[in-house]
Amino acid sequence: MTYKLIDGKAISDQIKLEIAEEVKQMVAKGQKQPHLAVIIVGHDGGSETYVAHKVKSCEQVGFKSTRIAFEDDVTEEVLLAEINKLNRDPDIDGFIVQLPLPKHISEEKVIEAIDYRKDVDGFHPVNVGRMVIGLPCFVSATPSGILELLKRYDIPTSGKNCVVIGRSNIVGKPVALLMMQKAYPGDATVTVCHSRTKNLKEICLQADIIIAALGSPEFLKADMVKEGAVIIDVGTTRVPSSETKSGFRLKGDVAFEEVAPKASYITPVPGGVGPMTIISLLRNTLLAAKKTIY
Repeated sequence: MTYKLIDGKAISDQIKLEIAEEVKQMVAKGQKQPHLAVIIVGHDGGSETYVAHKVKSCEQVGFKSTRIAFEDDVTEEVLLAEINKLNRDPDIDGFIVQLPLPKHISEEKVIEAIDYRKDVDGFHPVNVGRMVIGLPCFVSATPSGILELLKRYDIPTSGKNCVVIGRSNIVGKPVALLMMQKAYPGDATVTVCHSRTKNLKEICLQADIIIAALGSPEFLKADMVKEGAVIIDVGTTRVPSSETKSGFRLKGDVAFEEVAPKASYITPVPGGVGPMTIISLLRNTLLAAKKTIY
């Protein structure tokens, strides 16, 4: 079977142009520029790269951006005080705290301290709860990016068997809920599999759509996939490589070379779901600036 590559990079570039155009019109009407702030704690390599990408993307679409950095010995109290300040700052439309955080700081406390109306990561319990019951909210970035890819490629989801591998709060749970909602993309029959699932291979072989989000490199093999399935690979694990300058390369959760020939559509890693997560963050910030949801 000839598969089609789902090109997240191309779609994200297209959406950036759409957002930039909308921002231009807002500013022309005398409205303020959307403003995103990012808090980063410590010097985690992955986090620093992500934050740099987020700031650069803000510039590309005409947003204002503010980067607030703390050393990794910052106290929880100081961090919460900064969050409170951003909650009250009328110029900041949305902000995120880059995860993971150092062990001595409670991620739960930090997420719940963010004003849900500025929670453009979509992690606050109010946004998660509203998503569950189908009310307008900020949907977290990766699930929202996955749905956008399915939509832009006109991939049918209604009545399809969709298997989600992984049950994290950031991807697995929300994407499973969104895929079963009465909407497009959605209306799928969803099965969630995880590390305790007994007959994973049999379940995957029934799937029309597989969303792999477990963080285990090349976990999904060809013998787990039926002909013509749609494969969405959310995994990004750094594995050592002698072929790259950085000394590592990104591997997805799907054994791409062997799975792709059986697929109808498949996302590559890198360049599939990854670029879409930043787009979702920009889109949520735009919605926050326009007061569309709250």
